[in-house]
Amino acid sequence: MPITEEEEKFIEYWEKERVRQKRIFYQLWVGLPLGVLFALPILVNFLLGRFWYQRADAVGNSQFNPMVLVVAVTGIAVFMAIFHKKFKWDQQEQQYQEFISKRDKDR
Repeated sequence: MPITEEEEKFIEYWEKERVRQKRIFYQLWVGLPLGVLFALPILVNFLLGRFWYQRADAVGNSQFNPMVLVVAVTGIAVFMAIFHKKFKWDQQEQQYQEFISKRDKDR
């Protein structure tokens, strides 16, 4: 079965984009909004936690280092950004390889 026009367009697109999208800096830059979107509720939950249970808030604040929270939220955001974009890259690369194999099989 020959490849469709849509599959051919994807092959052309991915041949141009695959190297650029594999770079870590690109993955971080493009994926960072998703990472922040994932880490932001954690930060909000922590900051609003004092309204839920005041005794736990008092104990937590006596042993709390704000730098740990900043590093943790930043780490979560960066990890999610890179992980998500790497996963998407792997999916597109697999699809590209399947289309290439299908195209070469038809020739």
